[in-house]
Amino acid sequence: MTEEEFKKMAQQLRKPEGEDGLKVGKTMNAGNLQMNMQSIKELNATTNEHILEIGMGNGFFVKDIIGSDESIKYTGCDFSPAMIEEASNINKEFINRGQVEFNLANAEELPFKNETFDKVLTVNTLYFWDNITGVFNEIKRVLKPKGELVITIRPKDEMDNYPITKYGFKTFNKPDLTTLLAENGFKVINAFEREEAEREFAGIKMKDKFIIVRASKSTVT
Repeated sequence: MTEEEFKKMAQQLRKPEGEDGLKVGKTMNAGNLQMNMQSIKELNATTNEHILEIGMGNGFFVKDIIGSDESIKYTGCDFSPAMIEEASNINKEFINRGQVEFNLANAEELPFKNETFDKVLTVNTLYFWDNITGVFNEIKRVLKPKGELVITIRPKDEMDNYPITKYGFKTFNKPDLTTLLAENGFKVINAFEREEAEREFAGIKMKDKFIIVRASKSTVT
């Protein structure tokens, strides 16, 4: 691939648009399957909880978050109109029964009232936050007093090897992430890095890694 193609791919990963964006969404479902499923396990949505996912892409994993418990409410937000439309199509059944909704929104200005959500999930979005403190402040604002955040990324030592990450990605290792959370008013409950099982992606056998941190909204002001 050329540098221009890498740059366009980076832009699509940040904000999928058009037909290429829809293709990227589907590709990421496969490429990030293991990290999403482990993140959902760590999130552990339970009866009557209201979950917010920031940057849910095409919403493929919504069904796994809400499981078979119709009392769990899910709200997804993304700043890509293409992903909002696709997620709404994929999850039409859940939307029709009032369990799921999607909102076009920037994470720096979440369109929700204070203390709305029990838990917040975000996977592979931190790289793109222009105002990290601003986003964390918004997450704290919309979380209930004992609310939790599950945040998942791929580690810096892996991300920095990808030719696309020089185009607007911020990268972090596990100590970076746990420190960042502590500095922004969260108490880390669990943090781990895991290597994925070998898989074939685009005809290449590969093993990726991911970091998951679960943290609570700190009561210290």
